[in-house]
Amino acid sequence: MPGTNVIVGPNAQGKTSLLEAACVLLRLQTPRVATLARAIQHDKKGFVLDGYFGERHLQFYFSKQRKKLALDSVEQKSAHEYLGTAKAVWFSNQDIELVRAGADKRRKFLDFIGVQVDPGYRRQLRAYEKALRSRNYLLKLPRSSWREIEAFNAPLIQAGNFIGSARAELIGKLLPFALESQQVLSGSTETLGLEYECGVVGDFAEALEASKEEDLRLRQTCRGPHRDDMRFTLNGVGIEIASEGQQRSVVLALKLAQARLIEQQTGVPPVLFLDDIFGELDLRRRNALLEHLPPGSQKLITTTHIDWLERLPEGAVFSMRQGEILRETNR
Repeated sequence: MPGTNVIVGPNAQGKTSLLEAACVLLRLQTPRVATLARAIQHDKKGFVLDGYFGERHLQFYFSKQRKKLALDSVEQKSAHEYLGTAKAVWFSNQDIELVRAGADKRRKFLDFIGVQVDPGYRRQLRAYEKALRSRNYLLKLPRSSWREIEAFNAPLIQAGNFIGSARAELIGKLLPFALESQQVLSGSTETLGLEYECGVVGDFAEALEASKEEDLRLRQTCRGPHRDDMRFTLNGVGIEIASEGQQRSVVLALKLAQARLIEQQTGVPPVLFLDDIFGELDLRRRNALLEHLPPGSQKLITTTHIDWLERLPEGAVFSMRQGEILRETNR
């Protein structure tokens, strides 16, 4: 339903699976695991998702052998038009890894925004990943031919330059939204900083040539956007020494900034998926987050209870038990 949809129920009832299925249907990827193959149930060949976003009918079949897309009952040869149907932002307790885990989490966060705001980003990212895999495969061979390895430099550089520039631009555009949201959520005047740490120093082609011996020694490509990172600061100090409450506020601010940037760049409010994140927040932050969610977005929220709400937002409340929706309360 439009507006705010709250799904209430104990843990292990299927709330997260419901949100994940809706997110995969819209974006063809899950924020919970690295590949869709890991989302297939044990002993199952694949999965089928079928649903509507507004008037558009979306269908997605996936197995380890093949995948099939259909939009308004017409099979799609590419995902371009399908992915243009809806945008999405996912909130979960695991988002804390954006500040605590390795750089791959932060690159994935930027890429999830990039593919939604720029039609060319997904194509360039795929091209870069393909060239990188091929180059690294050759580097790992017992007898590598540098001439063969260098054949992948041109596509790596072309796609890599695009991705690096796009990520730097994304971080610059995220910052003002994140700064505003962080101050609202934390109730403080702390200044949030976002800094792009490029995986290439100087010209990419020159960096590849300079790292030739290191690449051969380590048997992997040592320079490129696959080494990019994003650094967070509060009042100019690294976020790693901040309190847990400060870190969670920064992460939530970043996700809210993601939603606002997607809407600004595409004109389409993204669907917001909030997966049982409130237990890790104090009462003030819980209610501040709900009040600060973009008003134009459809929201799907899971929680174990709602007695902490200061004000019930417009929408519907559902009760879920053992994978089934038992009740719907309109308000």
